[in-house]
Amino acid sequence: MTYVSFPGLGIEPFHMERVAFSLFGIDVNWYGLIITCGMILAVAYAVRNAKTERVKSDDVIDLALYLIIFGIIGARLYYVIMEFDRYLVSDGTFLENLGKTLYNCVAVWNGGLAIYGGIIAGFLTALVYAKKKRIRFGVIADIAGPAVMVGQIIGRWGNFVNAEAFGSETTLPWRMGILKSMDGGESFYSEMFVHPTFLYESLWNLVGLIIITLIYKKKKFHGQMFISYMTWYGFGRMLIEGLRTDSLYVGNMRISQFVGFVTFIAGVILMIVNFRRVKEKKEESYTAVYAKAAGGDTTEKNVTEEEEENNGTKEESEKEKKDGSTD
Repeated sequence: MTYVSFPGLGIEPFHMERVAFSLFGIDVNWYGLIITCGMILAVAYAVRNAKTERVKSDDVIDLALYLIIFGIIGARLYYVIMEFDRYLVSDGTFLENLGKTLYNCVAVWNGGLAIYGGIIAGFLTALVYAKKKRIRFGVIADIAGPAVMVGQIIGRWGNFVNAEAFGSETTLPWRMGILKSMDGGESFYSEMFVHPTFLYESLWNLVGLIIITLIYKKKKFHGQMFISYMTWYGFGRMLIEGLRTDSLYVGNMRISQFVGFVTFIAGVILMIVNFRRVKEKKEESYTAVYAKAAGGDTTEKNVTEEEEENNGTKEESEKEKKDGSTD
């Protein structure tokens, strides 16, 4: 049993229940429902952008199904690789250990997903799909990238319900208080006040989504919206991850913070390179237009001079004929 509060905002402790309802004896958690809502809204947003890109809605929905399936697999695989020691069982026979370890690896219902694994798997899935459907990958990426932000904005509230993915302790006015029961009864741990990093990331992505939506129809090249997403999210995740207390580590390095930094730098470089290409193409286009216009004027001038010369020659010829007849 968990109680959450925001004392600096005047919100007193309230109970957080993970289970939304039970169906045929199976608990359905709020986390799963929230993630599902995020997926549905993300697909709806992608279909909306498909109209702008003149891509069939059916193609986008088909892609969404593939992205959801392989995205979950990728997110789980990424997490399991980073935390493999938690899932490895070694206290029984070889077959028992193998079976239990494999079960732990696929038991996504017990938690353990990493968004970067989902993004990487989704990127590769979209790449293959675009090639198969003969659609420009940049177009597919522009449709899918911002849609992922929608899923992230909603999905982070699943972490709130589970009272997880929070940051270090703080005394800031918007601090979040967490009070957990030790035995499910009235015996509690001491309350701690932490950074609501789930909220930081949700709001950060919301601002990014608004900006991307406003500039979508004015984009200068295919892939711009996806690059904008990876740059915006990478920078935000790099900063927010530094506050979290549940980061995945490789040695002493927070892996998600490192990936966020690399993503941000790669996004900035790609943005600069592509805008330079757009500028160069414009300059080449203007040069071609001016050259064509200048060439047309020269031709017209040459034709006029030739006509005048011919007219002069004709007049001289007629004069010579006239003079000859007089003689």
